[in-house]
Amino acid sequence: MDIQIKKGLLDVCVLAVINKKDSYGYQIIKDVSICIEISESTLYPILKRLEAGGCLSTYSMEHNGRLRKYYRITALGKHRINDFFAEWSELERINKFIMQEGNQSL
Repeated sequence: MDIQIKKGLLDVCVLAVINKKDSYGYQIIKDVSICIEISESTLYPILKRLEAGGCLSTYSMEHNGRLRKYYRITALGKHRINDFFAEWSELERINKFIMQEGNQSL
């Protein structure tokens, strides 16, 4: 898969997971990995970028004697998920076009 497409999809997958409930890094990796492979070295820059962009906020809570950083989706993050749905219909039209044009030359 093209790296730029995957990057955009990972952003939305992370937002979708956090939209269900506030979460922390390891749990986000487990939840997102159900549909697309993601590692810590990939996740944390995504979280940082989404937070810097206003799509996520953070807070810390104690868990087993240690502070754990949790991520919460913001209104802007929810808007980004909605934008993805709108863009998806355009991607479907492009896919249909490519499939039709590509099949003519095979």
